[in-house]
Amino acid sequence: MLRRGLSDKKRMEAEPLSFHSESFRRRSRYTAVFMLLIAAFCIVTVLNINIGTVQMSVSSIAKAIFLHDGTTKEVNIIWSIRLPRIIMAAILGGALSLSGFLLQTFFENPIAGPYVLGISSGAKMVVALVMIYYLQHMKTMTSFHMIAAAFIGALMSTAFILLVSRRIKSMAALLVAGIMIGYICSAVTDFVVTFANDSDIVNLHNWSLGSFSGMSWDNVKIAAIVIGVTALITAAMSKPIGAFQMGEAYAQSMGVNVKIFKTALILLSSVLSACVTAFAGPISFVGIAVPFIARGTFGTSKPLVIIPGSFICGAVFCMVCDLIARTAFAPVELSISTVTSIFGAPVVIYMMIKRHSGI
Repeated sequence: MLRRGLSDKKRMEAEPLSFHSESFRRRSRYTAVFMLLIAAFCIVTVLNINIGTVQMSVSSIAKAIFLHDGTTKEVNIIWSIRLPRIIMAAILGGALSLSGFLLQTFFENPIAGPYVLGISSGAKMVVALVMIYYLQHMKTMTSFHMIAAAFIGALMSTAFILLVSRRIKSMAALLVAGIMIGYICSAVTDFVVTFANDSDIVNLHNWSLGSFSGMSWDNVKIAAIVIGVTALITAAMSKPIGAFQMGEAYAQSMGVNVKIFKTALILLSSVLSACVTAFAGPISFVGIAVPFIARGTFGTSKPLVIIPGSFICGAVFCMVCDLIARTAFAPVELSISTVTSIFGAPVVIYMMIKRHSGI
């Protein structure tokens, strides 16, 4: 009896120690991954600024950025062309990844994403319609008009998916419905473009392929405000999201109003994906692949970690893809979706195989 009492005492003393050591290892892993992502972000930023038709040394880049010192040509290239493009790639890449995370939380499936579910195509369709109208009648179209049009299109597609989800419980069938929505929206967009003026077709064609080129500081300012506020609201919802991941019943027991919570998820996701589509056009696979990569890298699904983690990971991913898009076959520039598909599609295929085989 004495030995048993001593062994129980030792076990009870060891359990808290094991728990604290496990917690310490997790925190260390989170810190290490965040530091690596920040380092990658800095390295890719320097590479994006440095590589191009006009190459510059790291010292001249630092002088131009921090001191506005250097040749007029170098300063103009960095501040007027490359920096706005890099920052927009980071902001929009993070937004697209965060949008995918919210949709995956809503549908409780890691294969859900704004591009696969046809949300990006719906945003693209309405933006194309509004763009043609404004270019024909008013000659100008502001960023707010683009975001509003994309938001309406995203909500229309999402509403249709939600209606289908009430009838169809199978996620595979729901994904097929989303793909069909994407095809329908793309067909409507192509039909509209066919009867548009030649000048409008050029603008629509360049935008619809997906690209971070031609970004201005006004675009950066608007995107940073809209996406920044949305991301902060999403981060503030970390606890309800974590409760919802445990199931609707558990979330309700924790005091979460599930109906309002689900509506908030859809609205936040639509704002993020709409902002990306408005500025850069439809971009594929980022919203699915990056949250999956973030969860695997951090080794957790905790929203408090994954929300900032997936945002930074999405920013780095899109910055790397943009660098490849504009330099791989220079002076010809690839569409950003071409590059993101090359890297993102294999990740999605792996996800589907893993889910099917239960690896």
